[in-house]
Amino acid sequence: MAGVQAAAGAPDFFVCDFFAAMPKHDLASMEHPVFSLSTRPDRRILSYDHNGTEITVTPSVKGRATIFDADILIFCISQLMAAINAGRPTSRRLTLTAHDLLTATGRETSGDGYRRLRDAFERLAGTRITTNIVTGSEEITRGFGLIESWEIVRKTRAGRMVSVCVTLSEWLYDAVLAKSVLTLSRDYFGLRKPLERRLYELARKHCGRQREWRISLETLLKKSGSSSPRRVFRAMVREIARAGTLPDYVLTEDAGDLFVFSQREVVVAPGAGPQLSPEALEEARRLVPGDDVYALEAEWRAWWGRTGSPRLRSADKAFLGWVRARQSGRPSSGA
Repeated sequence: MAGVQAAAGAPDFFVCDFFAAMPKHDLASMEHPVFSLSTRPDRRILSYDHNGTEITVTPSVKGRATIFDADILIFCISQLMAAINAGRPTSRRLTLTAHDLLTATGRETSGDGYRRLRDAFERLAGTRITTNIVTGSEEITRGFGLIESWEIVRKTRAGRMVSVCVTLSEWLYDAVLAKSVLTLSRDYFGLRKPLERRLYELARKHCGRQREWRISLETLLKKSGSSSPRRVFRAMVREIARAGTLPDYVLTEDAGDLFVFSQREVVVAPGAGPQLSPEALEEARRLVPGDDVYALEAEWRAWWGRTGSPRLRSADKAFLGWVRARQSGRPSSGA
């Protein structure tokens, strides 16, 4: 529990300072429809019951927290996991730089971007959840806000927030301590349609590293949290499937109102791309215990491609050097 962690000598606050920490999301939020997919204030109370998990989400007058507001939590979870993997003490009270948060989640850093960030904090703090979701090894029915509190620490003369302090709920912090998280593709932040994001989250949670995941339209509608009629929802999912915009996964339709999420195949010509040995992946597991090394490998390959696909003397050494640099919070050359 978070209280035990604090009593054992954890600091009262944690400063977010890891360079480009890999984005991570908590499993419960990926599994269940906690966040609204609406782009307008959603003031409806959500009641959800699936396979024994019961959730009631009650919005404030500002509306229910949206799937884009969840970027703040993803940023905080990513920072905490990077610290835990590096052996640093953490706390559920985080101090973060607003500019870093906006940049890391692909948002504009204009004055309007800062205003929307403040609105997101208010929705996160105002949204209340009652649930029996299991985090770690415990099942506890409790009520809480997505974040307990937030405050602007400093402002510039122009009125922009420079840094903010966020206190996560004990429920979410306990999930991080239990490493009940999954790594996301950085391309997730580039998805502009709420349903695209939600479908990716479900694919990442349920498909993972298996070849495919099949789900009925009815269950997909329920797990997505969409309020659209069945007919409209089917049309939206089909459109996303045709566009092929989901990172890492291909979405197809099958007979009987079924949809199939499958791993996106990466075709690399023989000898054209870096190949990692099993020993390198095993060393990566040792360096970042609890992390998904295959997602880490995919992240590194994407970075290698973005930097011009340079020839490497040793792919294993380049990969492990990149992993160590990520964990220590430094930019990496990958060499």
